[in-house]
Amino acid sequence: MSDDLVEQLQGRIDELEMRQAFQEDTLTELNAILARQDAEILKLIAQVRSLSDKHLDLQYRIDQGGDVSNDRPPHY
Repeated sequence: MSDDLVEQLQGRIDELEMRQAFQEDTLTELNAILARQDAEILKLIAQVRSLSDKHLDLQYRIDQGGDVSNDRPPHY
């Protein structure tokens, strides 16, 4: 093989190695973002369930003719 061909192939290898390293960094960053989003989604699901339960409880008390305006908030 000629020196020019070796240099050309080495340049291509170097370029591919740089691209691969960049893609690894990007993949690691995207994985971290995905993990944070998953945790946030789980938290939001729990909040929606809690609000849904409170809504159903309030609706039940209203349907039963209960007076909900005099109820103390749960933090009292």
